Parts: sequence; C-alpha cells; structure tokens
Amino acid sequence: MSEELVEREIAAEQAFVDRVYVQLGESARQAQALAKEGHSRGRLGHEGGLVERDAMVFQAARRIAQLDAAHEGLVFGRLDMTEDVDPEPRYVGRIGLRDANRDSLLIDWRAPAAAVFYQATAAEPHGVVRRRVLRAAGPRVVGVEDELLDAEALERSGADLPIVGEGALMAQLSRARDRSMHSIVATIQAEQDKAIRAPGKGVVSISGGPGTGKTVVALHRAAYLLYNDRRRYEGGGVLIVGPSGVFMRYIERVLPSLGETAVALRSLGEVVDGVRATRHDEPAVADVKGSARMAELMRRTARQQAPGSPRDFRIFWRDDTIVLDRGELGRLRRQLMSQGRRNRQLPRVPRALLDVMWRQVRGERGRERGREAFDDEMLSNQAFVDFAAAWWPPLDAVEVFGWLRDPDLLARAGDGVVNAEEQRLLLKSWGNVSGPGDLSIEDIPLLDELRYAIGDVPARTDDERDLDDTGLLEGGVDMQELFTAADREYAPAGRAWAPPTHRIEDDPFAHVLVDEAQDLTPMQWRMVGRRGRTASWTIVGDPAQSSWPVPAESAAARAAALEGKDVHEFHLSTNYRNSSEIYAHAAAYAERVGLDADLPTAVRSTGVEPRTVTGVTDLEAATREAVVEMAAQVDGTVGIVVPVARRSEVNAWLASWPELAEDAAGARAAVDSTVTPSGDDRVVVLTGLDTKGLEFDGIVVVRPQEIEDESATGKATLYVVLTRATQLLTTLS
Repeated sequence: MSEELVEREIAAEQAFVDRVYVQLGESARQAQALAKEGHSRGRLGHEGGLVERDAMVFQAARRIAQLDAAHEGLVFGRLDMTEDVDPEPRYVGRIGLRDANRDSLLIDWRAPAAAVFYQATAAEPHGVVRRRVLRAAGPRVVGVEDELLDAEALERSGADLPIVGEGALMAQLSRARDRSMHSIVATIQAEQDKAIRAPGKGVVSISGGPGTGKTVVALHRAAYLLYNDRRRYEGGGVLIVGPSGVFMRYIERVLPSLGETAVALRSLGEVVDGVRATRHDEPAVADVKGSARMAELMRRTARQQAPGSPRDFRIFWRDDTIVLDRGELGRLRRQLMSQGRRNRQLPRVPRALLDVMWRQVRGERGRERGREAFDDEMLSNQAFVDFAAAWWPPLDAVEVFGWLRDPDLLARAGDGVVNAEEQRLLLKSWGNVSGPGDLSIEDIPLLDELRYAIGDVPARTDDERDLDDTGLLEGGVDMQELFTAADREYAPAGRAWAPPTHRIEDDPFAHVLVDEAQDLTPMQWRMVGRRGRTASWTIVGDPAQSSWPVPAESAAARAAALEGKDVHEFHLSTNYRNSSEIYAHAAAYAERVGLDADLPTAVRSTGVEPRTVTGVTDLEAATREAVVEMAAQVDGTVGIVVPVARRSEVNAWLASWPELAEDAAGARAAVDSTVTPSGDDRVVVLTGLDTKGLEFDGIVVVRPQEIEDESATGKATLYVVLTRATQLLTTLS
C-alpha cells in the first residue's frame, strides 16, 4: 500500500473532520447564547421568568458540558453503505451534530443508525460495504483503519473505496496505557455491542474472564441508556459503584468522553452520602464486618437506649407522685420500637409518655382537673420537656455507630450474633474511630444499615405546624423545642460528628451499575440494593476473581437485592487486555491452585514471555532492577504489586530511586488523592485488592506467596494481579 494513498485518504477525512469541528464551535456558541438569554429571563420580575431562567440555563449548561467533553476523538467512524441503503457515507461520533440546514452531519454512536457500525460482520454486513475507523489526536486525523465487509457489493458498484490499515482493534490494543481508562467506542466488538444495547428493564449481567472489556462495556451501556431514555435515567440518576477510589479515578473520564456527565461515580467507601472511607480492614476483621449477620447486630444496636440518657423520671402533680422507672420506660421503648423506625417515632414520644404518666394519677384533685389540663401543664413543664428530649433524642447513624466502641453495649447487642473473639476484633478496629473520617470501607455498609434502622427524623410541613398550635397533632407537642432540648441536654462525644443532611428517601436511583460485583460482601449488597429498589441494573463480574470467602452468602444477598427483576445474561469470551503469553501464565496458575476460572481467548501476542525471578535475597535491589528495566521498555504505566504489609516499605524504596522518584511521587499522589493524575505518573505501588479493574503496560509482583497467604481468598487475588499486565510481567519470589 503506497504512502501516497494513505495520505490522500487521511486528507479527505481531515476535510470532513474540520467541517465537524466548525459546527461544534457553532453549537457551543449557540448554547452559550441560550445560557445568556436564560439569565436575562431571571430579571423579568415574576416567577415565570425565574422558572424559564432555570430551565434554559440548565439545558444550556448540560449541552456546553457535552460539547466540551466531546473534543477528543469527536469523529471516529465512517460507514460506506450499499447504494440502495444509503448513497452517502455515514459518519459516527461521540455525540450527534446537525449542520446549519439541520441535516445530520455526525451520528451519535448510540443512535439506531449507528448500530451497524458495531454489528456488521463479513457474514452479515447489514448493508455495510466498508467500515472505517478514524484515529485522531485532538482534531487531527492521524490514521485510518478499514475493514471490507462486502466485497461483492463493492465490485458490483464499481466504487473507488480503497482499503487502508491493519485493523483498528489491534492498533487500539497495542497502545500504551496511562492512568485513565479510555472509551472503546471506536472498536466495540459484536458480542460487546449486544450487551451495550440490551433492554433497559431488569438486570443485565455481564460476565467474562480478565481482559474481556466488562467494565468499559458496562460504562458504554450506561451512556447508551442515558441517550435512549434520557428523561428516565437522567431524572432518576445513574449510580456507578466500583471497588476503590483508585478504580473510580481510573474510569472517571470514560463517560464524559462519550458526552455523558450526569452520573454518580462512587467507590464502595463513598456510597453513603456525606461519608468517605478509603482504607480496608485487615482480612479477618473485614470477613466479620461483611457477613450478613451484621445486619442483626446493627438492628439491635439501633434499639439500645441512648448512652447517657435518663433511666427514670419523677414529678409531683397535684396529690400524686408520678414515677417512670427503668421497667416502665423499657416497656414503653419496646412498644415504640415495634411501631417503626426509631426517629420516625419522635412525634409520638411525648403522647406515649403522657399516657403512661396519666395512668398513675389517682388523686381527686388531679382527676377533677382532667387529662387535657394534665397534658397542658406537663408540656409547659421544663423538667418534663428536658426529660422527653433526653430520653428519646433525635439520632444520626454516625452517632449510634459510635456506641459500638463500648464493650458492654457491643456484648449486649452482639449476644448470639458475634462471638467473643469477633467482638475483640471489632472493638480493636473501632478503638481509634473518633469520627466519619476514621471509618473503613467495610464500616460504610454498617453505617448505612444503621441509617435505615434508625430512620429519618420526620420532616414537618407548614400544615402540621399549624395543627400543633391547635393541639390536634400528636398531643400538640412543639417538636422543635424538644429537638433543641435534646441538643442541649444530650451531647455525648459522638455528637461532634455532624449528621448528614441526606435523607433515606433520596437514595434510590433509576439505574445502578456495579463493577467487580463478585467482591461485594453481603452487607455491601444490602447497601447497594437499597439504591436500586426500583432501578434497572448492570452487574459486571467474574466469580473466579472474588475476594469474598463465602460465595453462597454473597449470592443470597445479591438475589435479595435483585428480587423480582428479570435477569439478562451476557458472556464475553475474548481477552483483549493481556498478551497471549501473559494470560497463558495466569491461566496456568489458576488451574494449578484450583480456581474455577473463566478462561477467555487472548487475541494478541507480543512474543515476550513472563519472567519469574527466584531465590531473591536483596528484595529492594531486585525490585529496583525489575522496575527500572520495565519502565525503559514500555511507554505507559508500571505497577508494583505488593502484599499489604509491605506497601509502605516499598513506597519508601521507590521514593529513594533517583531514576524513578519523580514518576513514583506523582503516581502515589494520584492514588492517595481525588485529583485526576497526569499522564506522566507512570510508576505506582499497589496491593492486590487495589489492582481490581485496573491495567498496566507492565507489572512487577513482589512476594506473590505473601499475597496468597494474606487472606482466605489470596489465590484469587494473585490471579487478578497476574492478569493486570498488557505487555510485560515479572514476578519476584
């Protein structure tokens, strides 16, 4: 193939791409003008103008964000169809655009007209003669890759359609990895496209071994659903849950690059609004906290009497001494708890207390005054108001979680649920927890469980406040006074933990996407399941990579979260990530240690076998040599995977190596922060669990036996680690 032909084809495509970018700029100017007009509507001086302003500004801002995100690789595909289907080429891109005459200039990749770009094959061309992928650097076309799908149609037409390149997919697979996942919108394969365009209702379950593209297919599916039914999914929200903050930062650019920004991306430590956890517990502790029986422990904890609250109350009224002792209050607390969540009972508490107290009124003077007078006097008595507020204070989940640091309370609530050794482990893990920032990732589902066991404090409407003034609602109690008294009288150390303003009813989403689903503990399934009670779901996972030691328990929790929903299964069978040499090594390990692994077919070969270094005596020197050598051979990222106990040690080594210190510092900051790292951050130290869902040009595995031994599922974790490399793999034993 002549270079002249290639350059001519690139130039022709560049002319079209230039035209598209001109229209993109015009569309951006129109959106900015719409935003400006919207702001002017807010100065009309009436409510209708404000509504119009908000609607126009919102729509304009969304369009501007979509246009801004689409700049990189805006046009990536071209379809040349048979004459009877479409005589003009169809160009496919990240978003749809129309020209000044409102004619289609660029087809959104999710539109029905673009589906054949992914579905057409030589066996079933669907009217496609030639499929072309445009490779671009910003607005500049740098290459084209063609597939001839219908040679007979091309011959019949006599058209001049040259075939250029060696295949877009293989070109994409050979590219260097950086610190972010990229979209595969230009190279989606047929089996992947079926999962992306599956029905929107029920559950789409995407399974497959390492490197099959499960994660990126699921993200493209989220973009497809938003495009197909924007009112439903954007209005109700799309929640994407992944295993770690590192992973979420790795994938965060994919959806914006596809023109979608209205998505909530949260790691398992960030699912509960207002709380963020980044550290894992030790495996033994994590196994206890993840078990389904912890739901019962949280339920019992929510029913405990608040520490520091009064145990009795005594008051003299007319001729009677009224006493609420521990037994009476205990019976009343159990009665209120049986009627619903704790905080939901707050408006009923004063009436319930007054009912019990009135039954003790025996004196003639008191009876003559009557119940209404009794209630009025008690509700205006500061001692009673303070007692009621302190006995049944409004609670938040973080505060109640803090109660579990008390060994006696934990023993009482945990009797028959967690044994003495498990209580010891839990107390040790919670010993230094003084606020939400000290919680572990495994604590977050427990906190969420408490949120639901306690419930929200009922919101008060204006009508209800008016009824309070008449004495017709719940005994005419001024709940605001009680709440104020509670804050004044009941203030344990936990009260310094600010309660979240997010309410339980705000949790459900329209669509929930769970990645690395095989790792979710039963308690995490309960937490995520609450967000998807009325949602459609996309679930991605590979059972052989599971880090949860009791699969049957997790499967039961998953079934409960998805109860009543139809499940559509999709299986991906081709490994696009690993070279065939690396994956053969990983697959052999899986078979050797008895993992029931799904073994996809690796389609790419580099001719470079993985390297195993044994008999290492100076671990730092061996690690340094392996990393420096690997970094010199690849253009992209290098991961050093270590046992949990060695992470700090190896990070210190890396920081002291002059030839890699700058790369290491940048990468480490990227892992530990919420800031998107730059493409120069090449070398990073990770634990086995940290690598979930990630990929690197090269991986150096330090002390694999220790990774195996550090948890009950260490073999599965090491299998995951061995499948993270795309080009080079070195193991230091």
